[in-house]
Amino acid sequence: MADDALLKNRLKELAERSYSASRYTYTNFLTEAELSEFMEIKRELDYASPVALGGNDYCERKLIRFGSPEDFGYEEPLPIAALLITPLNEKFADDLSHRDFLGALMNLGIERETLGDIFVDSNRAILYCIESMADYIVENLTRVRHTTVMVKPFTEEFVLPEGSLEDVRIQISSERIDAIIARVYKLSRESAQGLFKEQKVFVNSKLVVTPDTKVKTGDRVSVRGFGRFEIKTEAGLSKKGKINLLVSVYR
Repeated sequence: MADDALLKNRLKELAERSYSASRYTYTNFLTEAELSEFMEIKRELDYASPVALGGNDYCERKLIRFGSPEDFGYEEPLPIAALLITPLNEKFADDLSHRDFLGALMNLGIERETLGDIFVDSNRAILYCIESMADYIVENLTRVRHTTVMVKPFTEEFVLPEGSLEDVRIQISSERIDAIIARVYKLSRESAQGLFKEQKVFVNSKLVVTPDTKVKTGDRVSVRGFGRFEIKTEAGLSKKGKINLLVSVYR
C-alpha cells in the first residue's frame, strides 16, 4: 500500500540521517498499525539503533528514536511532554471520556500524530504529546465539552488509574492466540478468528494474521475495538487437562 511504503521510506530516511550525522532523529507518534510496519523492517534499520518509546510503559502510541548513547556518547531527553488536564471547578464538570479529551484537542487543529496516549481518571487526563506542542496546548486548551479546564505539566511518577488493570484467570485448551482472545473478551472462537482477517490483532506491536500463533509470558496483545492485555503467568493444568492462564487486562 502507498501509505505503508511512504512510512517505511520515511523510517529509512531518518535512520540514515541519524547514522550519517551522528545525531538523534525521531518520528512523531505512530499507531499500532504503523509500529507493525516498523517491526517489519526493523532489522534493516538496526545499524541506527532504533527503539520505540512512549511516555510510559503502558503507552500504545509510540515514537521511534534513532541513535543511542552507545553510538553517540551522550544521552538526549526524549521530545515527549506529559500534561495534566483537570477541570477548573470539579463541582460543575461534565463526565469526561477519552473521546471528549481527544475531540477537544483535535478541535484546536492539532495533528493526531503529535499526540500520544491519553489516560483518563475520572474527569482528569494525563496526555503525552510531542514536546514542541506542549506550550500551545497549555495556552489554548480551555474547554473539554462544556467543562472549563486547566492544563499544566505533569511531573509526578505515572501510575495507572485505579481499576485500569484487572487480573483475569482463564482456562484454554491450547496457547493459540485466538483461543485466548475468545476467552478474555467472551467471544465465540469464530468471532475471534474473524479479527485476524480484519487485521485487528497485534502482539508486541506486530500485526498477527494467523489465529494459531502461540503467545508466551510477557507478550502484550492488542485487539482493535476491544482493548489490550498482557500474558502474565501459566499456572499448570486443570483436572480436565486445560491450561490455567493469568492475563492482565487493560480496561
